[in-house]
Amino acid sequence: MSLTAELSRKSTRLTEILASMDRIIVAFSAGVDSTVVAQAAFLARGEYALAATAVSPSLASGEKEEAIHLAELIGIPHRLVSTSEFTTAEYRANAPNRCFFCKTELYQILSQSIAGTEWETATLVNGANLDDRGDHRPGMQAATNYHVRSPLIEAEFTKEDVRALAHYWELPIWDKPAHPCLSSRIAYGVEVTEERVQRIDRGEQFLSEQFKIRELRVRLEPNELARIEVPLVEIPKLTTPAALTQISDHFLQLGFRNVTLDLQGFRSGSLNSFLSINDLQIAAPKT
Repeated sequence: MSLTAELSRKSTRLTEILASMDRIIVAFSAGVDSTVVAQAAFLARGEYALAATAVSPSLASGEKEEAIHLAELIGIPHRLVSTSEFTTAEYRANAPNRCFFCKTELYQILSQSIAGTEWETATLVNGANLDDRGDHRPGMQAATNYHVRSPLIEAEFTKEDVRALAHYWELPIWDKPAHPCLSSRIAYGVEVTEERVQRIDRGEQFLSEQFKIRELRVRLEPNELARIEVPLVEIPKLTTPAALTQISDHFLQLGFRNVTLDLQGFRSGSLNSFLSINDLQIAAPKT
């Protein structure tokens, strides 16, 4: 495939932005956005670019291994960073600004780890794009607090632009569905625990492997209720008598008390639809 003139302009601008930085550390989740930033950073700065992946219980199965593989494919140096957001009471409380505390943990650890090293002058960058600005993203306040830049936003990339550039660069995850952290599956106000995210992860892995569904969510609602979201076209796979019994039995064994299938189908960020205006206006703490 080839790039449109507009996307070629944006791609050039992205590289220029990154090339202006002394050293670069990319917050690298192995999603499409951060993978494009990692590729662009390596093209712009080579060995002076570094990808850093946060590893914690909220990381879904296979994501760490995919991050390692993608970094090797790009050629960018890669570092796994253990984070401990689950020890933070504010994170476990799971208020609508939970993501602020997760990103703060990551950026704080990265900042501390490079202090006094040759990477101390590095610029931290993330994979936020223009479409993220209209979503509920309290983690962006943490980015502001730690002077983290968003080169995709600066270069005016939309999500569609990012996927198109990833495809052009032949990155294998160009069409990868969004895969936010496991904690995002837990309804606001329900405590985030390691046991709960592990249970969610096992449930999603079971559905993905057993029914060959690529994009899905297991949402954890109050009273240990599992709410399964899959695309509408996939619902028939889960509603045969045999499938219903198999799913119910498996989820009860995992520790859920009840399990339901959402007839509205898969909706990215569906838990945010329950937030009030006041919830959305909660200001993340500033440092």
